[in-house]
Amino acid sequence: MTFATTQGMTKAISLDEAYATCRAIARREAKNFYYAFVALPEPRRNAICAIYAFMRKADDLSDDESLSREKRRQNLEQWQSAWHAAAAGTATSDPVFIAVRDAIQRYNIPLSLLDELIAGTTSDLKSSPADAPDTYSTFADLYQYCYLVASVVGLVCIRIFGYTDPAAENLAEETGVAFQLTNILRDVSEDAERGRVYLPLEDLAAHNVTLDSMLHRTATSPPTPSERDLLTEIGRRAEAYYTSADKLLPLINSESRPALWVLVSIYHALLRRIESANYDVFSKRASVPTVQKVGILCVGMTRMVLARFFG
Repeated sequence: MTFATTQGMTKAISLDEAYATCRAIARREAKNFYYAFVALPEPRRNAICAIYAFMRKADDLSDDESLSREKRRQNLEQWQSAWHAAAAGTATSDPVFIAVRDAIQRYNIPLSLLDELIAGTTSDLKSSPADAPDTYSTFADLYQYCYLVASVVGLVCIRIFGYTDPAAENLAEETGVAFQLTNILRDVSEDAERGRVYLPLEDLAAHNVTLDSMLHRTATSPPTPSERDLLTEIGRRAEAYYTSADKLLPLINSESRPALWVLVSIYHALLRRIESANYDVFSKRASVPTVQKVGILCVGMTRMVLARFFG
């Protein structure tokens, strides 16, 4: 992407313009994440928005259902190759690559973590037959998926937030699992319509719920007692992982801590709304009301101001 001049020529994209593009993407797409971004000091906010825009592009390439899985894999591989070249210093006009390249240098983010981010987006593009549902046999298998699509994001974010205690890394991993399990619970119905059941097959069997019944249930009917028990078990696991978020917060740089608090508070509030609906994620999609998110953000912003003045 380049910007045209009045003479029909093009000019290079500046770093400020690249970050502005990433901020616009995050503001438009990030939803829950963006409330947390606002509570960060500007340099860290820019870096987080750049990482988010990078993730958004990878997700968009992966989720383009107008293309075959093979074509989507090819597109992701080509995009990843272009990113590797840009990261190595090759000139690029991609504003996201320009911003992310600066962010990883500024905050010492390993390239391997970004490769794992991309690997997470390709995990739904397995070479199984196109009509075969996406499933995970065991919770250990699901945990690895959660690690790739969510925990790695946490490991990138804490480098931008700032930390010194290495214990923060395992806690960030488990916090990411809590977030992704929350997402999975919220999206059970939508995922099933797309041929995806992220609830482990071993858990379905333990609760006498069949894969076929999950894939072909009446979309808006409330959960059966067996389905409710199954979803409750996943919710309990998520709650257990949220304790890691509580332990992570004091290990993060004080000026970044309010942003992480906002993010954890919004995601945990989403899980609690699912719990308060008695795990009926079929009749109505669970969400945190905007007024509640704004309230959480206001507390986070107050914490940010206090952290800047008092450390």
